[in-house]
Amino acid sequence: MNKLAIRPVEQAEIETVERAQAPSWSWLPDEARLAMPVQSLAAPDAVADLTPATSPRTVALRRLALLAGTIVLTGLSAITPFYLYARNGWDGTEILAFSLFMVLITAISCWFVSGLMGLFVMLRGKDQQDLAFSPHPPMPRTRTALLMPLYNEDARASFARLAMIDQSLARMGAASAFDIFVLSDSTKEDAAAAERSVFQAFRLTANSKAYYRRRTDNAERKAGNLAEWVRRFGGAYENMIVLDADSTMAGETLLRMVDAMERNPGVGLIQTAPVIIKARTIFARVSQYSVRLYGRVAAAGLAYWTGSESSYWGHNAIIRTRAFAACCGLPHLKGRKPFGGHIMSHDVVEAALMRRAGWAVHVTASLDGSWEETPPSITDFIRRDHRWFQGNLQHLGLITAKGLSPMSRLQLLMGCMAYLSSPLWLASLMTGLFIQMFYPVDWSSFFYILNPQFTPFMLASFLSGILLIGPKFMGAALVLSRPAELRAFGGRRAIARGMAAEIALSAILAPILMVANTKAFLQIVSGHDTGWSTQQREADGLAWSDAFRAMRWQMIAGVGFMVPLCVRPDLATWFAPIVLPLLLAAPISVWTSRVRSGDALAKKGFLVTPVQDGVSVSPAVLHTPRSPLRAVAGGVLAPVAAPAMVPARAPEL
Repeated sequence: MNKLAIRPVEQAEIETVERAQAPSWSWLPDEARLAMPVQSLAAPDAVADLTPATSPRTVALRRLALLAGTIVLTGLSAITPFYLYARNGWDGTEILAFSLFMVLITAISCWFVSGLMGLFVMLRGKDQQDLAFSPHPPMPRTRTALLMPLYNEDARASFARLAMIDQSLARMGAASAFDIFVLSDSTKEDAAAAERSVFQAFRLTANSKAYYRRRTDNAERKAGNLAEWVRRFGGAYENMIVLDADSTMAGETLLRMVDAMERNPGVGLIQTAPVIIKARTIFARVSQYSVRLYGRVAAAGLAYWTGSESSYWGHNAIIRTRAFAACCGLPHLKGRKPFGGHIMSHDVVEAALMRRAGWAVHVTASLDGSWEETPPSITDFIRRDHRWFQGNLQHLGLITAKGLSPMSRLQLLMGCMAYLSSPLWLASLMTGLFIQMFYPVDWSSFFYILNPQFTPFMLASFLSGILLIGPKFMGAALVLSRPAELRAFGGRRAIARGMAAEIALSAILAPILMVANTKAFLQIVSGHDTGWSTQQREADGLAWSDAFRAMRWQMIAGVGFMVPLCVRPDLATWFAPIVLPLLLAAPISVWTSRVRSGDALAKKGFLVTPVQDGVSVSPAVLHTPRSPLRAVAGGVLAPVAAPAMVPARAPEL
């Protein structure tokens, strides 16, 4: 794709630029500068060939098992389509259709096997084995900075989250070991004025030392924001914990992370698996439920086979400051946007660079007390997802960067596939429908659901369905094995209702997101930059006019599918799950964006999760074979209610 170019910028030049761009208003400590040289991805000076001390001894066998399981499931799934296409010889469209199927089913099989590994690990209580988080960590011996970058956010809501973290640390008696930095990149003067006003009140009541800085030039966005802090203040802190504006973390969790870093000097980064909280709309509740019930199995699986060569998701993670400074200065990409310029999805690249330098990078699903929020509507989600899509497409040009480990390259590729799966799925549907245009109408297909017959096509559909929804049942199986957690979810019937609702709603939303991501893909490859817009954290209801405008391409796609179905109406029952959500995309968007609809669904017992608000939970190291679950006041799980997060969105088919 694009080759990388390193701008010849010296450290002295960087410092001169930073002084020239000094913010007009700030509250900062004395500087403790730390060099952060720009890295070369074309010809690194040195590549560390070291196995971290925290790398599992059996990690090679784990990866071999993942590969073998993926190959077996992919092969089994490919038998039927291969037979159907090959029985009368191959033509160009059939080769294309089979190739698209193989790419998608391979990715789905990989995530299924990874989830199965996660379930196996968590059922055995081995999900904390590699880093051995302490249930009662000592007070930190080193200083840690809590960094919250802001970009035109709701200042009161963001500082309220920081106040929760600060109060939690104070209850632990550890506030003096942490300094809080609010790093503003806000471009709107009213947002910046609100930040300054709220910060001054926050600083007077905070238990930890609190600082604020606003950049006048938000070059390189969040990556540049953090890099500027590292160069100016990083020398005073052994570790930094990176937050998002919607992040909340418990003091107990922060102490365990710092303790793990102090006990393991070869670890450069530990990424937690945040749980989504405070969801009110139907769309947000679907995300919250899936992450809470299913996601931790996926996160545990990823941690199991990546070992000390895992990934970074950009927030709710602890990073060794000097390691980050030494090897994570990001270069610029050659060419124009959207593929050129600064690296947008910087987190995965930074993890790869740290691993290249010999540092261990871990993901853990064994810590509770890490939370985030999610967009309230599908349109807000799409807007955020398009920026991530562009950043992940940039990674196609970084997979071949010199010195990266095979695991880092694989995770860059998996991040790309999480988004490319949408246009590939749409291309697969269109190719399959095109092939069917050359066959006569067969009304037995139309009534197939009423009178199902065992056929090779039925077998292929069954296997694909198992691979797609299997991880959901894995998450449910984990909850069913933990009595107190089962009670917190409302029991078996509540889980059955919640899963049914989540699977149905996810199936309805999937075609809408497929078209949205395909549209984004076409815009990006044609040279359109998605930009950097403020994220919508809270909203109640999408206006009908906005919904029809935002969903026009989905509805056009639905009509486009109906045209060939007029030629082959017998296929209508098979394409109804795709076409109907597209035609009804606008009303679906409005309905799923309303808080009252989400509350009404929850009152009926659907999509109910254990109560967690980012404050009341008292987390501890999670499931161990001899530590029973227990519930605390308010129905909140302690210490063993594991969090969840899907590390990369599984391809939808």
